[in-house]
Amino acid sequence: MSIVVQKFGGSSVSTPELREIAASRVREAARGGAQVVVVVSAMGRLPDPYATDTLLGLIGPVRGGPNRDLLLAVGEMISAAVFAELLTALGMPAQAMTGGQAGILTDDTYGDARILEVDPAPMRELLDAGIIPVVTGFQGKTRSGGVSTLGRGGSDLTAIALGEALDASSVDIFTDVSGVFTADPRRVADAHAIDRVTPAEMVELAGNGAKVMHSKAAELAHATQTPYAVKGLRSNVGTLIDDDAPIDRDRPVTGITALRNVSFFRVIQGLSDEGGRATLDRELFDRLAAQEISIDMINVNDAGVFFVVDDANVERVRAELHNLNLALRVRMHCAKLSIVGAGMRGTPGVMAAVVRAVTEAGVEIIHSTDSNITISVLVPDDAAGKAEQSLHDYFHLGQEQPAVVVS
Repeated sequence: MSIVVQKFGGSSVSTPELREIAASRVREAARGGAQVVVVVSAMGRLPDPYATDTLLGLIGPVRGGPNRDLLLAVGEMISAAVFAELLTALGMPAQAMTGGQAGILTDDTYGDARILEVDPAPMRELLDAGIIPVVTGFQGKTRSGGVSTLGRGGSDLTAIALGEALDASSVDIFTDVSGVFTADPRRVADAHAIDRVTPAEMVELAGNGAKVMHSKAAELAHATQTPYAVKGLRSNVGTLIDDDAPIDRDRPVTGITALRNVSFFRVIQGLSDEGGRATLDRELFDRLAAQEISIDMINVNDAGVFFVVDDANVERVRAELHNLNLALRVRMHCAKLSIVGAGMRGTPGVMAAVVRAVTEAGVEIIHSTDSNITISVLVPDDAAGKAEQSLHDYFHLGQEQPAVVVS
C-alpha cells in the first residue's frame, strides 16, 4: 500500500470543527487505499492556551536550551494526543507519537536542531498493525535522549522528512489557504493559487517570504525529490510541487514575495590597499556570523559592501562594526520584493521589465540582486504594496490574463 503523510498546521487543528475537517481528510486518504501518517502542529496561535508563543510567554525571551525546547515541545504533544483520540473515536485507530518516538534523531542545537536521520521502523510497525501514527511536528530527540525542536515552522520539515524516510507517495501540507499564491492576496488584487510549481521555485518562494511553506522543508523536499502539495484544509485543493510543473517562457514569472521591515547597509572601507580591504571584508562577515546576525542581498564590489538585515538588528550590526575602519550608511524601513519563476532562466529582458514595472509605479529601487530564477529588489517599505501590485499586473499574474512577452 502507498503511504501518504498529512501535515496539519496549528490553525487547522485549533477548534473542534477544524479538527473534524482534518479528520475527514485522513478518512478520505485511507478510503482511497493509502496508509496515512499524520503530523500536527501545536493547536492555534497566541493567545490560545497551547500555542507555541503562549508557552514561550511562560519563560520570556530566553535563548535556546533543553529546558526551553522541552517546554515548547509540549504544544505538539497535546495536539497529537487530542487528534489521535479524535481519529480513534471516529473508527480510525491512532496513536500519538513524539518526534523521538517516531524515529527522528537530531543534533543538539536546541531551538534550531538539524535532523540527522529518521528511522521509519516505529511508524511502519504501527501502520502494519492498522494504526495511524499521529506524530508531533517541530521536534525530535538528540543522541542523549533529550527533546529538541527544529525551529519555527518546523512541522513542515517533520512532514517532509517522514515522507522521504517512508518513501511516501505524497506529502500533503494542509493550511488555511488553498495553496501557493502568485502574491499575498491580502495586499495584491487578483492574486490567486497556482496549480503547480517546480521544487526549485518553491525553495525560492519559501526562502523569500511565502508563508505557506517552511524554507528548510522546501529545501529538503527539493534535495530528496520528495513529492508534496500545499492544500487548503476546507477545500482539499491547492498547489502541487513537482519537477513536471510546466515552464512557460512567455510567462516567466510564477510568483512575487515580500519581506518587510528590513534595513539596507552600505559599508565603505576606509583602507585603499586591496589586501587590507579583503581582510576587512572578512572581519566584517566574521563578526556578524559570530553574533548569528542573518544578512541578505549581499553584494561586494569596488564601491563597498552592501547587505540587508532585519530592522530589529540594525543596532546590533552597528555595535559589531563600530571599531572597524569603516563608514556605515544605513537606510531603514525597506522591503525586499522577490520575483520568482523557472521561466526566467535564460530569458532575456526580465530584469528590464522588473525595473520598468517598479519605476513606472513611481517607486524607488534602492538595491537589487538576482540569481537564475529570482530577482530581488529593495524598495521603501511604505511603497512596497504599490510595487507588488505593479509587478503582479505587469507580468499578468492575475487569473485569466494573457501572458507577457519580455525581450
